[in-house]
Amino acid sequence: MSDTSALFDPALLLTLVFAAALLLSLIVKFWLNARQMRHVAQHRAQVPAAFAQTITLAAHQKAADYTLAKGRLATQELVLGSAVLVCWTLLGGLSLLNQALMQWLGAGMVQQLALLLTFVLISGIIDLPLSLYQTFVLEERFGFNKMSFKLWLADLLKSTLMGAAIGLPIAALILWMMGATGHLWWLWAWLFWMGFNLLLLVIYPTLIAPLFNKFTPLQDESLKARVTALMQRCGFSAKGLFVMDGSKRSAHANAYFTGFGAAKRVVFYDTLLSKLSPAEVDAVLAHELGHFKHKHVIQRIVAMFALSLAGFALLGWLAQQSWFYTGLGVLPNAVGPNDALALLLFMLALPVFTFFISPLFAQLSRKHEFEADAYAVKQTSGQALSTALLKLYEDNASTLTPDPVYVAFYYSHPGASERLARMQGAA
Repeated sequence: MSDTSALFDPALLLTLVFAAALLLSLIVKFWLNARQMRHVAQHRAQVPAAFAQTITLAAHQKAADYTLAKGRLATQELVLGSAVLVCWTLLGGLSLLNQALMQWLGAGMVQQLALLLTFVLISGIIDLPLSLYQTFVLEERFGFNKMSFKLWLADLLKSTLMGAAIGLPIAALILWMMGATGHLWWLWAWLFWMGFNLLLLVIYPTLIAPLFNKFTPLQDESLKARVTALMQRCGFSAKGLFVMDGSKRSAHANAYFTGFGAAKRVVFYDTLLSKLSPAEVDAVLAHELGHFKHKHVIQRIVAMFALSLAGFALLGWLAQQSWFYTGLGVLPNAVGPNDALALLLFMLALPVFTFFISPLFAQLSRKHEFEADAYAVKQTSGQALSTALLKLYEDNASTLTPDPVYVAFYYSHPGASERLARMQGAA
């Protein structure tokens, strides 16, 4: 009888479910990565027929080699990340860290903040070697890295200090809510979190982004006139047109909108302007305008609100269950709050389960990209958008021959062949 009841022990059940989900997700990730690398390698020797007139064999092979190098790095990151996750949870690493801080600081808010801060710092240190390898070996090898080690270190220090300056007060407030506002603390925490995210959308362009990059008003008068006319034609207004010095960090090119409401800005990477013609810049901008016209940004914000509400509600329930802690390898505090432990365990465990629904969000994102492309083709030249995208694929060394299953699972943007075929249909 006792053996049967032990099988239904919620802590044991959570351990088994978590371990099974982690193992299954690892198998799927390795399988997808292997498919992608095999597919790209098999098509490395020849440019796809649809691109034979526009993409050189050298550029195609560079993209293939870059994709394969990133795939090998992704395999290493997957092994390291999974090992670290198991160490934090089932092997008791988070529990040991919590107990050590309890003995040193005692129970209370200081100990909880120290637990969060120490966890973030240790995780960052573990990630540093692969981050350095990616920037100064992989990206350097393919000619994309433009950062010096000094600039990389300055970015790291600034982001760490900013994270502490913003993150610690937010964490303290949420921890206070968890302990002081009753069983519905998660609802108040969610309202605060959403308000903070909306505020961040407003202040990021003018207060945070300039700490890392230089933004100068667009000086090219003819291009400015074209862009302004396009936005007026599309019924769109922005606070300004800016050029960002992306070339000081990377050779990758991009353009984006940032901000929210009246604080929206149009930002072009300087690398983008150096590679595209005015008509192609117009087309890329029209694609971004398409996202606003189809209300994709609002849809994503609403989805974020709904999903985060569900997440906070789930955390609010799990934080009260002792088996949630013990099932994930943590001994909860007998004296003092366990709120910081609950936050960390939830953030560690949730991605293991949400991985299996990630293809749904990727598919929705690709649908949005198709809609934005169709809008851009109607507002500008479809040929200009096609050539712009091909230039960006080539300059960013994006493979033209990704594995279809890998695309379906991971890609937030459609593959080149499917995307250009859809655009031709829309035109």
